[in-house]
Amino acid sequence: MARRLRGRVAMGAAAAGLAAGTAGCGAGLHSPHPAPTVTAVTAAANGVNDRIGVLQLPDEGNARSCTASVVDSPGRNLLITAAHCVYQTGDGPVPGLAFVPGYRNGSGPLGSWAVSKVTVDQHWQDDGDPEYDVAFLTVEPNNGRQIEDAVGGGSPIAVGRGFDLPVTVTGYPADHEEPITCSARTTSQSATQEEFDCAGFSDGTSGSPWLTGDGQLVGVIGGYQQGGTARTSPTASASTTGSVRSSSRPPSRRDRQPGVTGGRQPAGRRNGECPPARAGGHSAWWLPQLDSNQ
Repeated sequence: MARRLRGRVAMGAAAAGLAAGTAGCGAGLHSPHPAPTVTAVTAAANGVNDRIGVLQLPDEGNARSCTASVVDSPGRNLLITAAHCVYQTGDGPVPGLAFVPGYRNGSGPLGSWAVSKVTVDQHWQDDGDPEYDVAFLTVEPNNGRQIEDAVGGGSPIAVGRGFDLPVTVTGYPADHEEPITCSARTTSQSATQEEFDCAGFSDGTSGSPWLTGDGQLVGVIGGYQQGGTARTSPTASASTTGSVRSSSRPPSRRDRQPGVTGGRQPAGRRNGECPPARAGGHSAWWLPQLDSNQ
């Protein structure tokens, strides 16, 4: 089976420059693409990739969820991922999350960092709008250090970069103990979307950051169909697509503490609404009003 992953990113101008990615369930709306010509490879263990890691549930045997990454913020304690990984529409944030940066073969060089707050857009809270499938996670200090200090900084989030960008996407498939990475140039899919094709991304890579050559984060995997669609194919290939669109939506936000409600399943997967083989979608930028400690 080949999985075709999609991620959409809408861009809005703001001083904070923080962006969000979105995801949701639904039938495929786009015609099939040819099999990709580039395949992801195992990512090197280095300082840049140590800013990327896995989300785990320590109370559930360290079950792995999705991919997240450290972003630049005033409080030096912020992550970005896909909202469908961490917030169940109608139930609330997934409780008990932890982030393991640089995860490889069951552990990470910098330990585990407890998530204390999940921030998603009100549109995602209300109805899981795939335009807002992005989440910001605040993590607690570990041994007196903020996470940016531990990993050597966070990726700055860029807005307004437009189409035709060379990007590198790194993430953790659920069946891999090491991250995979792929570099490709995005192409225009429509007037409001751009995409890139790369084989190898599958469940677990939702939330994976899209980084430009200068290290700026311009998107995350997520959105329409939670980042992609699946189809049966003898090629057993996969591609990741991402869409970029301009957006002038005003920012909106409601912070929720993990543990307020239950809901450990990703939004859009309640009651089997999305089969595990599906992970498609798009991302939209929105700008949370973060206080000085975030």
